[in-house]
Amino acid sequence: MKAKLGIAPIAWWNDDLAELSDDVSLEECLRQASVAGFTGMETGRRFPLDPKVLGPILDRYGISVCGGWFSGLLLDGDIEEEKDRIRPQMELFKAMKAPCIVYGETAGTIQGDRTRPLATKRRLSEEEIKVYGRKMTAFGEWCAAQGMPISYHHHMAAVIETEPELDLLMKHSGEGLPLLYDSGHMAFAGGDVLRVIDKHHKRISHVHTKDVRMGVIDALDRSRESFLDAVVKGAFTVPGDGSLDFEAIVKRLASHGYEGWFVVEAEQDPKTAPPLKMAEVGHKELLRVMAAAGYTVVQGRDHG
Repeated sequence: MKAKLGIAPIAWWNDDLAELSDDVSLEECLRQASVAGFTGMETGRRFPLDPKVLGPILDRYGISVCGGWFSGLLLDGDIEEEKDRIRPQMELFKAMKAPCIVYGETAGTIQGDRTRPLATKRRLSEEEIKVYGRKMTAFGEWCAAQGMPISYHHHMAAVIETEPELDLLMKHSGEGLPLLYDSGHMAFAGGDVLRVIDKHHKRISHVHTKDVRMGVIDALDRSRESFLDAVVKGAFTVPGDGSLDFEAIVKRLASHGYEGWFVVEAEQDPKTAPPLKMAEVGHKELLRVMAAAGYTVVQGRDHG
């Protein structure tokens, strides 16, 4: 089985909290990711949207686009409006031969609002999730038909956060809605990271290998502290530096036949967690667990 290793630029610059950003250029970010051994990177705010500009920059560092966040509003919005909103990113990603667009539902989310405690997140009834699941399935099918599939990101402080919420979304959506599995977000939400793989492996199309520091998470006062407060305190880190057993996680994904990208996404304060050093720690641990799980790590450069 084959795996590709990517990383997200959120370790270098955080799009939700500017103070958690290193003052480095896109080129320096790519250089450090390449030095650490990664061949893919998800997009972020410093990426040019013109493939003719972006392509040569990526080529210089041996990096390909391995995904990237889209702030979806389909929960409360109109599917035709969402098609218009995603189209520019879709065209860029098709030109860069990216595997998928990461769909994050930002309608009703409090993930970027430091004034909103974790306990105040929006909660949907099963009937609301049923309606939402139908909309997301239709949107996912449309995106795939355009040649650029989405992968749905369950996320702390968003409407689909917990294991039961994800179970309901998967129950009330079709195979046209692929799933991004994020170990760190699921652990933070109190879910069983291996059970989620067992239940939903047929839908998993993309993987974020986010680690957590459970000591930080367990000490949070969710009635007072926000998602971004948790990030600032160091709730997230790279594989090999936190509480999760990535050998068990990757072996479980392998047992169900998952092949594709494993992307390190670990937002931290770059002053206390230097991005290059952390990227090297994460890459080393992923190489170890990939070998243990029987994966062959291949280069991820696919764009023209």
